[in-house]
Amino acid sequence: MTCPVTMNRGRPASAEASTPPGNQLRLRVPAGVPSTALSDPRTAPIPQQLLPDNATVGPDGELVIAGVPAEALANAYGTPLFVYDEDHLRSRAREAVATFGPGVAYASKAFLCKAMAQLVHEEGMAIDVATGGELHVALASGVPADRLVLHGNNKSIDELRHARTAGVGRIVIDSFDELARHEALHLDDGLRPNVLLRATPGVEAHTHEFVRTGQLDSKFGFGVASGALERAVDRCRTTAADAVELVGVHLHIGSQVFVADSFRQAVEVVAPWVRELKVEELSIGGGLGVAYVTGEEAPTIGQWGTVIRKACAEAGIEARITAEPGRAVAAQAAVTLYRVGTVKEIPDIRTYVSVDGGMSDNPRPVLYGSGYEAFLPRDVGAERPRRVTIVGKHCESGDVLVRDAQVPADLAVGDLLATPVTGAYGHSMGSNYNKVPRPAVVFVRDGEARLVVRRETYDDLLRNDL
Repeated sequence: MTCPVTMNRGRPASAEASTPPGNQLRLRVPAGVPSTALSDPRTAPIPQQLLPDNATVGPDGELVIAGVPAEALANAYGTPLFVYDEDHLRSRAREAVATFGPGVAYASKAFLCKAMAQLVHEEGMAIDVATGGELHVALASGVPADRLVLHGNNKSIDELRHARTAGVGRIVIDSFDELARHEALHLDDGLRPNVLLRATPGVEAHTHEFVRTGQLDSKFGFGVASGALERAVDRCRTTAADAVELVGVHLHIGSQVFVADSFRQAVEVVAPWVRELKVEELSIGGGLGVAYVTGEEAPTIGQWGTVIRKACAEAGIEARITAEPGRAVAAQAAVTLYRVGTVKEIPDIRTYVSVDGGMSDNPRPVLYGSGYEAFLPRDVGAERPRRVTIVGKHCESGDVLVRDAQVPADLAVGDLLATPVTGAYGHSMGSNYNKVPRPAVVFVRDGEARLVVRRETYDDLLRNDL
């Protein structure tokens, strides 16, 4: 579809501070924050920095994304609807490549479909896949196998066989059991894939316990303190040497991490191994946090990379440094559009605003207590003095999208409502709970929208039934 509206092709200017001395990140200063936010940020209009790069305000105050009005998108494709600013995605992918080089991989668990795989590949990124299903989608998208990195703490023999025979560029080994599977497969295929060993450095990132992965008590990787990493290295270079080619070390301390010192600590722990092994590469993994709500600020991919590279240089690491950003590429690029169906006021207690989606399209608030903002696309600049709880349509009291949302006073049934920063871990973690069909996904660019994932139908819900 094409909409005759003014287009903003550039990225809004923002004041970005360079990384200061030491290993602490100086966070990006938001651009376009309304002046009223200085006195009462919670009730002020939605901050510009939470919206996609090419989000603008139309002549009647309405939200326009990459040249297409949000209301037009909702009318054309229905709701709930994931709307991605395509140039925003491309910009972040290019930033990742500029920061870490062509080995940097997009963490596809954040959001994956064929169009997304093709997009990041076109912009020079490799792709991190964590299951046979993600591997299948990436290959079906036309991405060369040697541009893929296979992760997973419990890869099956079939997943490993597929990866080996397809020629996946890197396989990150997570356990001794997986190493044994490679040895067994080598007897059949005679192949010797490039592998990295995932190290568990014993660093507890400052984030939710469910998305920490680098601490000692973790289902992921080979512990450094326990000596497991040392034993795995020895095995890769002796009894398993014919089955795998050890080329690097991988670590990942968790997701939605803002504290740069956590990454520095992890680098310091694995540095001796990287130096002594003289391996080709060290992958720092992903986990860079993004701002979701008013008042939060996050480093750019470039600032994050500067801190990582400085820590590696100080630790004497000469290996190629790479990373696996996912959320930092996709999250802010999208908004989710809903229709308000019910407004239920309970005097002196709460006002519930029910929308036509819920935990089936964004389970993060239920899983992690994640916070989001909400606003009305018909009036982006409106003050938001009214506090409500935005809930979904599922048969669960816990089906909450935004517990204490600030919205305009005149919100009413039938309104289009938007939640920003939903480009990561919404669609990818979605479900068919209560047999609710999954939403459609559109990419918008230069005044045009293209459907990249169609909305599921009721018949789709029966497809696997016998």
